[in-house]
Amino acid sequence: MNAYPFLTETEELDLAKRYHEQGDIEAARKLVTSHLRLVAKIAMEYRSAYHNVLDLIQEGTVGLLTAVQKYDPKKGARLGHYAQWWIRSFILKFILDNFRLMKIGTTKNQRKLFFNLMNEKQKIEAMGYYATPAMLSKQLGVPEKEVVEMQKRLTQPEYALDAPMRNNDGGKETLLSDFIALDEKPLDEAIADAESQDILKEKFAEFAKSLNERDLKIFEERLMSELPLTLQAIADDYGITKERVRQIEERLLNRLKDFFQEDVRFLDRRKSG
Repeated sequence: MNAYPFLTETEELDLAKRYHEQGDIEAARKLVTSHLRLVAKIAMEYRSAYHNVLDLIQEGTVGLLTAVQKYDPKKGARLGHYAQWWIRSFILKFILDNFRLMKIGTTKNQRKLFFNLMNEKQKIEAMGYYATPAMLSKQLGVPEKEVVEMQKRLTQPEYALDAPMRNNDGGKETLLSDFIALDEKPLDEAIADAESQDILKEKFAEFAKSLNERDLKIFEERLMSELPLTLQAIADDYGITKERVRQIEERLLNRLKDFFQEDVRFLDRRKSG
């Protein structure tokens, strides 16, 4: 990964134009390889949520490929800022697909903690405070005991950012955080964030249009809600069993995955027309 150099803004712009205007696959390859550190960095942020970081990096790389294809340098944002949403979305989707296998939690509070605990902790610590379980409990609106339990599950990472890596040269010890360190400056992050939000809304709205009333409710109230309804609540609304709701939910997850996968184009194929 360190073998691939960082790109200057000018180099990045030139490569992006060559790919999108001329279909230059080599230019696309350079855009991808120069941002693999970003994929690794983001994947490491979720290392406590999934046991195999390499799997997360692989999924994040697919997100990066998608970002390179859709990136419009004329919007003024650097590729790194734009690509973050795509990388995170593919990684989070992968984690969601494996959610039941991990058995992190099935209650409303457990799901809320699973998706929000670490982010809330980082926000509090960024303000100079120590994020105590009591403080996190108050911020997230869940019992302190459940915060402590979830912290125990989520604070056993496979790797640590300050873990030393092997140095075969006998020189200064290299840290993993050095290996994945980024050298990007914050250019127009607001533009990239706004564009990412627009993309997200458009994609989910497009997917929702293909659903019938029952599937749409399950999609919105189970898969998209921060505090999802119980299987029983939806089952009661539609006069079906909890198992049937679970089956529909599973089918929707697979459809959603396929829906996003359809947007991915392999970079070794030139766009027709």
